[in-house]
Amino acid sequence: MSLKTLSLSEINQLDNARFIHELGAIFEHSPWVAHGVADQRPFPTIAALHAAMVACVASANHDQQLALIRAHPELAGKAAIRGELTQDSTNEQSGAGLNACSPEEYETLTRLNTAYNEKFGFPFILAVTGHNRASIIENFTSRLGNTQAVEFEMCLQQIYRIAEIRLRALIRDSLL
Repeated sequence: MSLKTLSLSEINQLDNARFIHELGAIFEHSPWVAHGVADQRPFPTIAALHAAMVACVASANHDQQLALIRAHPELAGKAAIRGELTQDSTNEQSGAGLNACSPEEYETLTRLNTAYNEKFGFPFILAVTGHNRASIIENFTSRLGNTQAVEFEMCLQQIYRIAEIRLRALIRDSLL
């Protein structure tokens, strides 16, 4: 995602390639979402842009949605340790304190990541803004009891929330 903020008017006036470039990271490693809504401009509000992006994902087939879910990194996982997260994911995870886990918290998160991936076949996703390590672990633990269908939908809902947060950060006159 661009480091500068843009206005909605500027977003609406970008050519398609630049629009996809600027909004391509709103949905983690999935510029196809921005591509899917580029021709729907102009968007009258940030909420309308977000709704169009959500509708694009919701109308995608199961395999595309699964790929989107799998494009997200584990929380405090191997990619974070190796420094391979996107800048957005790095900021989000460190904002929740995941970069400062105690050895015990790290061990718990590693165990939960493994159990979750083994049960569901995709990473646990939580919009961590507003959470801390304890509430993340609590959410993680409770969601392990869900069915795969429930978790698939929960992950999509969390992805939509992450996208909303990222849009607010990108678009300076955000009124979501």
